[in-house]
Amino acid sequence: MLERLKPYLLPLAFLQAVIAMTGSLYFSEVMHLVPCVLCWYQRICLYPLVLITLVGLLRKDAKVYQYVLPLSITGFLIASYHVLLYYGILPESIAPCQAGISCTTRSIEWLGFITIPLLSWTAHLVISALMLVAWRIDRKPVSK
Repeated sequence: MLERLKPYLLPLAFLQAVIAMTGSLYFSEVMHLVPCVLCWYQRICLYPLVLITLVGLLRKDAKVYQYVLPLSITGFLIASYHVLLYYGILPESIAPCQAGISCTTRSIEWLGFITIPLLSWTAHLVISALMLVAWRIDRKPVSK
């Protein structure tokens, strides 16, 4: 069943990475929203994924998940921490943003809950999930 999804996994991961990168650049370069420290760390994990997934697509690399997952999961973990700070589940006193903009600054809240940290969290989650499915398909023994 999962094998039928295989041709779509990497293109979808690439598309998600491009959309997320474009969105983050739009927020900072067009809307002039200054990224906090955690946003920068998430960008460090996200931006290379555009190139890695593109190269994987061009080379038809079935094992590109090996290069994508370390970055996407790291970005997901940082984004998870950021979301917990942003929504007040973790106290702001443990935020790493001591200088510059706070990691809990309310810049955008679409529909009352869609925030920049949540968008980053979702992008890293989607990319990670797609690549975990690719990994599972790759690990599945070939039945005769």
